[in-house]
Amino acid sequence: MSATTKTSNKAYSVLIVSTLAFTVCFMVWMMFGVIGIPIKKALNLNATQFGLLTATPILTGSLVRVPLGIWTDRYGGRIVMFILMLSTVIPIWMMAHATEYWHFLTIGLFVGLAGGSFSVGTPYVARWFPKNRQGFAMGVYGAGNSGAAVNKFIAPALVVAFGWTMVPQVYAAVMLGMAILFWMFSASDPSHLVSSNISFKDQLKALKDPKVLRYCQYYSIVFGGYVGLSLWMVQYYVGEFGLEIRTAALLAACFSLPGGVLRAIGGWLSDKYGAHQVTWWVMWVSWVCLFLLSYPQTDFTIQTINGPQTYHIGLNIYAFTTLMAILGVAWAFGKASVFKYIGDDYPNNIGTISGIVGLAGGLGGFILPIMFGAILDITGIRSSAFMLMYGVVWVSLIWMYLTEVRKTEVMGEKSLKPTH
Repeated sequence: MSATTKTSNKAYSVLIVSTLAFTVCFMVWMMFGVIGIPIKKALNLNATQFGLLTATPILTGSLVRVPLGIWTDRYGGRIVMFILMLSTVIPIWMMAHATEYWHFLTIGLFVGLAGGSFSVGTPYVARWFPKNRQGFAMGVYGAGNSGAAVNKFIAPALVVAFGWTMVPQVYAAVMLGMAILFWMFSASDPSHLVSSNISFKDQLKALKDPKVLRYCQYYSIVFGGYVGLSLWMVQYYVGEFGLEIRTAALLAACFSLPGGVLRAIGGWLSDKYGAHQVTWWVMWVSWVCLFLLSYPQTDFTIQTINGPQTYHIGLNIYAFTTLMAILGVAWAFGKASVFKYIGDDYPNNIGTISGIVGLAGGLGGFILPIMFGAILDITGIRSSAFMLMYGVVWVSLIWMYLTEVRKTEVMGEKSLKPTH
């Protein structure tokens, strides 16, 4: 067996086991999206408190992304990922024994460390592949986002069969097993280590670049919105359509699953058509879907020649789930296209810029569930979550038009220049 083949086999082994590890980490990160529902009932939480409960792990997972990326460069992805996974096992287990609201919030901060795994695995797997294959490797690894959907398959079944406390106990065992499996089938290469002298302060300086701010805005929708709605959807189905938790979680997975798995296809489309065109159409598809999803269930009466007639307007469960699935696909493509922008514009600084943009996306996932809950408490309108996202997408479309579209081909047509 040649050295090249050995390296290739090792690279694929690293990619597969790292993707599995990221899937488990993401599954744990999204845990409150399901177990938060019985906890909300037991503690009698309002919508804002529920939003904060689900979002707490997202905060930690976002804030640790930047230092974890620096440590991965310095010490190698294998040891950083292994320690990161082990560090979450005890907090996950302790979740089953929490009784007070502040217990859940505090433990949730430590469980949230699992969300930092994205910024460890992305550079780790990329360095095992040549430049022309790194997009593929990062796309496959990013598909571990589908852990949000895996959580919706596993957790509801455990809740119904054994009660919600069984979920963190099982997840702690799965995380421990996955950490051991990861260590056995991953590898390290000293040549992949780079001396990283970039501080967090240096990274924040990138925020002075208007393009970086724009990419932060895009990613706060396609990733932050994905995380926020993944956490929010199960209880939305339960409240809006009166479903039991297992059915609600399965339907919510119609959004979460394509939103994770199809990220690699988004990378391929971005390579083929360019980051700008993919992102532009992602925003328009999002705009249409969120406009329709925003409309609340409405009954209105009009006077006709035959007397008053009452009409009902609102999405049924089938139309709602279809629109959510389309939105999930669009955001999967968008997550890849934003990172394609970064790779195109900052080829020598991709780690720094992706750290900042990833942080912005994660913070979007933290803030949105809290805002969803607060607006619901204020208005009493359940679809207000989509109204908020619709407004955020408007901002991106206007910003994108003013800064990019007027200067770029969008429809693939060459601009007509006057001839002399």
